[in-house]
Amino acid sequence: MHGYQLTFFTHQSRKHGGLPLGEWLLQEARRLGISGATLIAASQGFGHDGKLHSAHFFELSEQPVELTMALSEAAAERMFARLHEEDIHVFYVKIPIEYGVSGEN
Repeated sequence: MHGYQLTFFTHQSRKHGGLPLGEWLLQEARRLGISGATLIAASQGFGHDGKLHSAHFFELSEQPVELTMALSEAAAERMFARLHEEDIHVFYVKIPIEYGVSGEN
């Protein structure tokens, strides 16, 4: 199949709907029928502002997180429409890909 790899980048302290934004995005992807996504917590990163974000032993609020999914063009459109409805502004990378399961024709 052909579609997109869609990856969102945020940090643990960013919230939407009472949830960390990464968790909200994960739950929304599932609700929209997207067949899979992975939420990854990173140890460090920096954004467009150059500020270093990292997870500290006692404080995880600045921990960078990323949500990655492989999805069809239609599913990507549904996800972006939902972000627009919720007025969410989040950095993303969208890359055209071929995806599938090994061993299937």
